[in-house]
Amino acid sequence: MSIKHKIANTTSVPGLLMALVASVVTIQICTAEVTQPRLLVGIVVDGLDADYLDLLRERFGEGGFRRLEREAAFIPSADFGPGLDATAATATIMTGAAPSVSGIGSNTRYDRVQLLETGVFSDPSILGNFTSAGYSPSALRVTTIADESRMASGGVNMAYAVASDPCQAIAMAGHTSNSALWLDAKTGNWASSTFYKEMPVAIATRNRTVPLLTRLDTMSWTPLLDPSLYPALPDHLRRYPFRYVFPRGSADRLKMLAASPMGNSEVTSVASGLISGMKLGTHPDGTDVLNIAYSLRPYEYAKSSDTRVELMDAYLRLDRNLEQLFNEIDRSVGLDKTVLFLAATPPSSRTRREDERWGIPHGEFSTRKAISLLNMYLMAVYGNGDYVSAYHRGHFFLNNKLLKEKSLDESEVRRNAAAFLSKMTGVDRVFTVDEVIAGHAGEQPEALRRNTVVATAGDLIINVAPGFEIVDDFNTQVKDERTHHVERVVATTAPLFILAPEIVPQTVGEIVDARAIAPTICRILRIRSPNGASAAPLHLLRK
Repeated sequence: MSIKHKIANTTSVPGLLMALVASVVTIQICTAEVTQPRLLVGIVVDGLDADYLDLLRERFGEGGFRRLEREAAFIPSADFGPGLDATAATATIMTGAAPSVSGIGSNTRYDRVQLLETGVFSDPSILGNFTSAGYSPSALRVTTIADESRMASGGVNMAYAVASDPCQAIAMAGHTSNSALWLDAKTGNWASSTFYKEMPVAIATRNRTVPLLTRLDTMSWTPLLDPSLYPALPDHLRRYPFRYVFPRGSADRLKMLAASPMGNSEVTSVASGLISGMKLGTHPDGTDVLNIAYSLRPYEYAKSSDTRVELMDAYLRLDRNLEQLFNEIDRSVGLDKTVLFLAATPPSSRTRREDERWGIPHGEFSTRKAISLLNMYLMAVYGNGDYVSAYHRGHFFLNNKLLKEKSLDESEVRRNAAAFLSKMTGVDRVFTVDEVIAGHAGEQPEALRRNTVVATAGDLIINVAPGFEIVDDFNTQVKDERTHHVERVVATTAPLFILAPEIVPQTVGEIVDARAIAPTICRILRIRSPNGASAAPLHLLRK
């Protein structure tokens, strides 16, 4: 062998070693990159406003919203489209599907057969756990993030959902979760449905040993800070600190608590207990899932229509709740092994009427009067009969059985009825369901079409002018300021945070489609997107 060949063979050994070391390092890096997260925590906050986060930043602690701002990807504007309440928006977040696909258009729906309003997930065939009410996800036509996670692991991982409201809990739990838990408004128990296979022992024990009803008498809501420390308030709101209690004589005391920050605290306590008690995030196979719902809606039981102090206090208290939750995740699992997202839902368009002294233009739209006048008009055109069956959440339902008996063209009747309603005082616009389906209704016709569940929609959809109070005296004779509301134009967007080990803290400036949330989370988890998700995942910067 020549000296040249000997030198070549000798010098190739270090090169081979270096290549081998590089290969090992590359394999280790790749292995680290594909490590499956141990826990997914999905948080939905009804009504969270990014402007309030900015306003209260100096009052927050370091471990709640500020931690998200430091460590998470921030999307200021996720667009849901018009007309969604908390349950429908939650379903959109968890499924990646608009209501027309998911089947969930609102918290309630109108049953044309029984002629009554029911919860969208109400199911009389199902028994409850610690509740007399039956619920199931049968109305949900598609899979959720939790469903896809459970199927990806073959069912060896665990999934739970916790909310004050049963419909929101089920929208988060989907079809395959171990349990959906909510606060029963009659008993104060943490309840579930026998549709799900498990009632956690820790929750059943909580109901028996520390029931909420025994604690309500000693609970009250007062400002967390001195009134002078709440920013951007006029002097008169600083002078008289609020105080709310949950009196034993009130039939709504549990609803009052659930709508207050005390309800968020109860949700946090149960969620933290599930993390530690069920050892979430410690199972070797699959990613455990915990979905949680909070509320930051203006307090509907407030003594005044100006609830700025109460709302700021609710933000500060939720900030502490989040810090408590994040600390529990750190102790039990580690946020470095957790994927966490916090998605807000758009603000409600329903507000309380302003004080008379301000002289704001207003009026009343009576559903009973509207139905009576519309029915008289249709009788004049088509003959005697009860042509209007019901009103529900801005939808008028015609008597389709009568229209068929009279061999009337239903589309024509709807057009004539819409033209008549549009002339009423306080009415801004009226759309027929035919126009919605065709994508010819409203300023966002395609978004309105996506957000309408045709199977449960009315024949006519009405928009009342801003400032007008909808008085639903067709369905109830009792005028209550919590059931009679004033319409207000609101944004259809809401902020979103995504915190994951591989995602770089960043801000996404443009408006994104809310249907992209579920596919984005599933991509991070390396599982399939829900089967109704049509939007592409967001392209976030990675480490």
